[in-house]
Amino acid sequence: MEKQLIENLEEIKKKYQDLDQKIIKETKNNNFEIIKEYAKEQKKYQFTYQLYIKYLDLKEEIKDSESILELEDDKKLINELKKLISNNKKEINILEEKLLDSLIEKDPIDKYNAFIEIKGAAGGLEANIFANDLLDMYLKYAQKIGFKAKIIDLQESEKKGISYVNFKIMGEGAYGRFKYESGVHRVQRIPETESNGRIHTSTATVSVTPELDDLDLKINKSDLRIDTYRSSGAGGQHVNKTDSAVRILHIPTGIISSSQSGRSQHDNKERAMQSLRSKIYQQKLDAEQQNLNKTKKEAVGTGDRAEKIRTYNYQQNRVTDHRINLTLKKLDIIMSGDLEEFLNLLHSSFKDKNN
Repeated sequence: MEKQLIENLEEIKKKYQDLDQKIIKETKNNNFEIIKEYAKEQKKYQFTYQLYIKYLDLKEEIKDSESILELEDDKKLINELKKLISNNKKEINILEEKLLDSLIEKDPIDKYNAFIEIKGAAGGLEANIFANDLLDMYLKYAQKIGFKAKIIDLQESEKKGISYVNFKIMGEGAYGRFKYESGVHRVQRIPETESNGRIHTSTATVSVTPELDDLDLKINKSDLRIDTYRSSGAGGQHVNKTDSAVRILHIPTGIISSSQSGRSQHDNKERAMQSLRSKIYQQKLDAEQQNLNKTKKEAVGTGDRAEKIRTYNYQQNRVTDHRINLTLKKLDIIMSGDLEEFLNLLHSSFKDKNN
């Protein structure tokens, strides 16, 4: 874990233990009202404190096991110790994520499901292929952390590419987990269609919005234009083809939402409306943020190669997040859905900036 994070956790541990001593002292004096206040304050730190103590215990256990391992020559015991160390390290990784989440001040809308849109941008066919790679990455990550996913709309292109996809990630805190993925993602690699072995640079844009069913957001029917059409595309693993796709235009804002993966026109209309409401609300939020004063479209970017939040370089097996200036040389692992390190550091970084 980062040094700053450890310092924050040590401070919480000290506060919790100091309150313990105060409670013991006031118990002897029968000052129950004061005890009640101390207990109330202590409860704020209890969850993080307990996680951190467990984390420290596991670190100590690993240290002791490694010390024994250096001196041991019994093969059976060596294997048992290695297994124990491996299991403890896995548990520590889980605890680190929980500890980080416990320290992050939650945005009220973080708890909701998330709509994610991906579009192939600069680079033509290669951009569309990369958009599909990003979709697979997010779906694999969602599955790893126990979230479910549902494709709302998908427009396929050649060579297993997609020009556009809108899908929903369902699970407690899905929006909070994915919200920093919004922006331009850049890829540098040799396309399958490149015969001369030249590296091409392409981009895809990602937009993440919360699904807010309980919004106090009035949308007049007269402001909507609803069209139905036949599902398009060559078929594939992500979408069920129907003859009742729905596209909804919100005339005042120009926002469009569509769905073609439902089993009926009614189902597609409902899905498209859910997505539309979230997009309108997100635009409203963006307009209200005085420090940003940008619309959602501006925040995501145009898809130009010069704009980027993250670069995926296949030849060097590296991924760089330009917002936190972090490069990880394990692109293959990240594309298989291992996004934890990036997302945890992004949450920590944006929390520090907002404080």
